[in-house]
Amino acid sequence: MTEDLILLSKQIKSWGQQLGFQQIGIADLDLSAHEQYLQQWLENDFHGEMTYMKRHSALRRRPTELQEGSVRVISARMDYLAANTDRIEILNTPSKAYVSRYALGRDYHKLMRKRLGTLAKKIADHATTQSYRAFVDSAPVLEKALAEKAGLGWIGKHTLLLNRQAGSWFFLGEILTDLPLPIDAPTSAHCGSCTACIDCCPTKAIVGPYKLDSRLCISYLTIELKEAIPVELRSPMGNRVFGCDDCQLFCPWNRYAQHSKEDDFAPRHQLDQTDLIALFEWSEQQFLKNTEGSAIRRIGYQRWLRNLAIGLGNAPYDENIIKVLANKRPSTLAMVQEHIDWALAQQDLKKNEAAI
Repeated sequence: MTEDLILLSKQIKSWGQQLGFQQIGIADLDLSAHEQYLQQWLENDFHGEMTYMKRHSALRRRPTELQEGSVRVISARMDYLAANTDRIEILNTPSKAYVSRYALGRDYHKLMRKRLGTLAKKIADHATTQSYRAFVDSAPVLEKALAEKAGLGWIGKHTLLLNRQAGSWFFLGEILTDLPLPIDAPTSAHCGSCTACIDCCPTKAIVGPYKLDSRLCISYLTIELKEAIPVELRSPMGNRVFGCDDCQLFCPWNRYAQHSKEDDFAPRHQLDQTDLIALFEWSEQQFLKNTEGSAIRRIGYQRWLRNLAIGLGNAPYDENIIKVLANKRPSTLAMVQEHIDWALAQQDLKKNEAAI
């Protein structure tokens, strides 16, 4: 290892902090220790409708094939926790919509990819490199496994990356490079005997330590699943209409989470405290306008209504809920109508129970 590469690795970490990343780590690209876990996860069909996970599984195991000549990954993390967003209070207010913390502000992909691109170019300007490529959920990369190898934290029992100084409220991104930079030592795991994430999961999607069945996960159901949400999972969803944070909200390590300094991650359009009814009444034009630059837009208007209908069905009985559901029903797809009908039936049950 030359002194130049050692100095460059230190400069990369300094440049990364200047660009707004809270931590940079460097690792080799050997993921053989994770191959069996990935293969078993796929064989169990835990990926559900995310067929791309299986289709590109070989690339996930061998990141060198994503960018020819790569020998290292520069892994970066960026905090996204916004201040003054009490998500547990929202969970306990069933008339309000719960949107996952990561989606309250602007979509992080463009912001992080641009910063990583700037970092990659800076590296290229200071070193002889023929090959580099930046990723932010833009290719089949086992980002948590690479981040763990790079010393950014350890993969917890909920399968998310945990950091002793920052919890888990952060995004990850990577740069593959052909520079043989010195690698960082991985950290040790510190979940111990804690099972808080497993115990609190509303749909019991964490089927065992380090085992997530995506088909049961509310994040998968509200974002990845394109068709009807299984009836038996609707009530446990509560008011979670886009993603779910429970396994992070109740993780003891998140007491050390740091607030983000990025204005783009601050909540927009009061999505951190809006009533379900108000969101359900958005027209498609309002949805497109209010979700411009947001991760929410990727699910489309009809799935947004599907998710909200479940939240409205789970809310306490309210005559206004029945009205908005009935008014919106004729203009929705058959798949959404089925969820509206379910919600109306739930509201009717609650009305009858209240009358007894």
